[in-house]
Amino acid sequence: MNDHASSPRPSGFRFKGMTDVRFWLLLAAALFLVIGLLLPSPGKPSKGVDLLVVVDITGSMNTRDYMRNGQPMSRLEAVKADLRAALPHLPCPARIALAIFTERRPFLLFEPIDACASFEAVDKAINALDWRMAWEGDSHIASGLYQAIDMAAELHTDLLFATDGQEAPPLPATGAPEFRGDISKVKGLILGTGASGLSPIPKYDENGREIGFYKMEDVQQENRFGAPPPDAEKREGYQARNAPFGAAMPKGNEHLSSVREPYLTELAAKTGLSYARLTNEPTLTASLEDTLHLQEMGHPKNMSAIVNGLALLCLLAVYGLIPLVVAARVWRRTRRLVHKHSEQYPHENFRRRLHISGARIPDRTARHRPWSDAAKS
Repeated sequence: MNDHASSPRPSGFRFKGMTDVRFWLLLAAALFLVIGLLLPSPGKPSKGVDLLVVVDITGSMNTRDYMRNGQPMSRLEAVKADLRAALPHLPCPARIALAIFTERRPFLLFEPIDACASFEAVDKAINALDWRMAWEGDSHIASGLYQAIDMAAELHTDLLFATDGQEAPPLPATGAPEFRGDISKVKGLILGTGASGLSPIPKYDENGREIGFYKMEDVQQENRFGAPPPDAEKREGYQARNAPFGAAMPKGNEHLSSVREPYLTELAAKTGLSYARLTNEPTLTASLEDTLHLQEMGHPKNMSAIVNGLALLCLLAVYGLIPLVVAARVWRRTRRLVHKHSEQYPHENFRRRLHISGARIPDRTARHRPWSDAAKS
């Protein structure tokens, strides 16, 4: 019996599971190709707006000097109504962040979200703004505006700052603090709210119920921090050390409110922002269109290319990787069989190598014959 004929042939090797793996990879490639064909093609990069909206909720914003549908409306309610009406007119995507202002700083309610995709959430958040959310009664407009600009710069947005501009307590004799930021860092709009004429400010008790209007003695009429005004020496009871502002109680109209338009335009010039007066929703929309700049929101992702790439990887695995693995396994098993065969038949393997190389096999009996016989042979 021929021992070589009984040895298994390398070309007949079969590996369990390879057929199943190829089937599932081909099926996955087909599914990926179908999904890639069904996915919509990417459009052009879209342009939209990123906007931080800061709304003043201090006490003077409760002044009712707007008329809507024949009914008086407070400044805060007018801002909320016009903002909600202007939202649908913003270009999509319109990413809106919302903050409230009171005392001397803004407080961020939520970071920018797409108002086009989440319109109801943004709309309800604006509608829920209330003066009762304020944590202090003071209103340092300039400080709040400067911090709102810094907040907008951190969020990489434009800024809409809605306020009536009434400082409480009033500004000192030295005026508003200087703006030390970069006027080119943030673009946006200061939205002046309120009427030009003076109107009374509603007064509320500790339970939030309206109990009338503020009177002159209820409100600080003069800021007596810092240096006194230039005319302080002419005041009654003036003493440079004990009464630098005079001895008489100051009088004024700080218990009444109006939009402080000259002050707000001055702040707009200092900060590089624009200024507009809130009258109704169309004017707000037009002001936003003139002020806000469209930003490219990035290229849309081409999901079909990703899915087609996965299909290509599956095909490469079937027709490239798996054949290489099979060939490597066949080669290793063939080497093992050859090595095993050479160990079982070492002499025959040696004679086969000599026969293949053409070498002669010497006759070991030649050295025992006479020299003449060996020569004859």
